[in-house]
Amino acid sequence: MPRIGGGQQEANMSLDNTSQLERRPPDELVPSRYAVQVGDIEVLVISDGVLPLPTKMLGHNADSAVRAAWLKDMFLPQDAFDWSLNVVLVHSGGQTILIDAGLGLDPDLNLPRAGQLVKRLASAGIDLASVTDIVLTHMHMDHIGGLLVEGVKEQLRPDLRIHVAAAEVTFWEAPDFTHVNMPPGFPDALRSAATRFASEYRSQLRLFDEEHEVAPGVVVRRTGGHTPGHSVVRLASGEDRLTFAGDAVFTVGFDHPDWHNGFEHDPEEAARVRVRLLTELAATGEQLVATHLPFPSVGRVAVAGDAFRWVPAFWDY
Repeated sequence: MPRIGGGQQEANMSLDNTSQLERRPPDELVPSRYAVQVGDIEVLVISDGVLPLPTKMLGHNADSAVRAAWLKDMFLPQDAFDWSLNVVLVHSGGQTILIDAGLGLDPDLNLPRAGQLVKRLASAGIDLASVTDIVLTHMHMDHIGGLLVEGVKEQLRPDLRIHVAAAEVTFWEAPDFTHVNMPPGFPDALRSAATRFASEYRSQLRLFDEEHEVAPGVVVRRTGGHTPGHSVVRLASGEDRLTFAGDAVFTVGFDHPDWHNGFEHDPEEAARVRVRLLTELAATGEQLVATHLPFPSVGRVAVAGDAFRWVPAFWDY
């Protein structure tokens, strides 16, 4: 009869390994990057951490009872939950492109589980100096803050190109917060981060109006809505397609695309943009990644009656 297991010595080794796992810092047990191949384009989705926010911000125009029912159906807390923060690194045609730059480490925000991008790029073996281009979907602080972390600018190459819609830069010169629904302090923090970013990186900005090809198969297109210059990035190589939607799509946006997110500066236009984008993605069947969908946020969109359905990708190991 064959012997099962390896005796007491192997059992002790197994127990030792278990105890070592338990002693590791908790963040080491959470996956923080996920690789996707889009034809010849290499893609790495990187988690910048999570951002705890009030659930009302998912749909401040929705009936509170309907919103509560949706949260219950999704097994989510009623008051607040953690929004994912996803960033994408792309390698195409000899260029290394970072799409958005995470929240950063503003000490006044007290958000210790966010702002992980710089650390996680390093753990993935990616040198900041290797980044040739940065594409910003928009200039909210959770998309530009990583560039404002102390010491980061000095590590970036002097010929770095930062691509952002001209309408976005113009908007943040005198931003309008009359239609948002944010927690106290957020408008001031957003305004401050955008002002500082524009000042520190103005010479490296490469502005576009509606659409711009950053690298072979990497095209950024302005959608507006969430902010006037909000943009999405489409990757295309061979028969493969992937769209990084930035903040055009949130978790609730599939079931209720007409719900207004608290960070949207033009919520009605943002809802129209969301419906157009989801309709397009459902028709093409291409992959979708977005900033605030649960990590790694890789999936596809299906039509479900008058709404949509999120179809997460099976993780490819």
